[in-house]
Amino acid sequence: MKREVKDTIIVDLGNKLKEYPHFYLVDVSGLNAEDTSQLRRKCFKKEIEMVVVKNTLLHKAFEASDIDFEPLYETLKGSTAVMFTKTANEPAKLLKEYLKPGIPALKAAYAEEGIFVGADKLEELVAIKSKNELIADIVALLQSPAKNVVSALQSGANTIHGVLKTLGERPE
Repeated sequence: MKREVKDTIIVDLGNKLKEYPHFYLVDVSGLNAEDTSQLRRKCFKKEIEMVVVKNTLLHKAFEASDIDFEPLYETLKGSTAVMFTKTANEPAKLLKEYLKPGIPALKAAYAEEGIFVGADKLEELVAIKSKNELIADIVALLQSPAKNVVSALQSGANTIHGVLKTLGERPE
């Protein structure tokens, strides 16, 4: 591969690191061509961009980045695919539900400005809530007290109405 091509790939990877706030490093060496294309299709449906890269080029893109990715350097061995995403937990959910357990294997991830190294971190990554999930939780929490107040006011109005009606019907 020519030096110009390598430089272009490094710059392209650097741009992806800036564009996407989260990425996963995955070992895809156990996948055949059919399984790899199936994984790519699943990634595409979930708006995850999967790129198979050379470890040395990714290492150079990490070094050129403003963020310190040094803990990820040791994971750059063997066959590496990078899953770029805008939602932190989508690749983790995809890897967890994949048909063959342990393949593809999570090497490391950069999600929510934290670095997760090792396949044992998959459950932690699945548990990370996306922005939309957090907004839904906050809306539900904000609605709960309002519903209680409205319910109390409605029951109180019915109680007052019942008392007044009873007093009005009572013979003097």
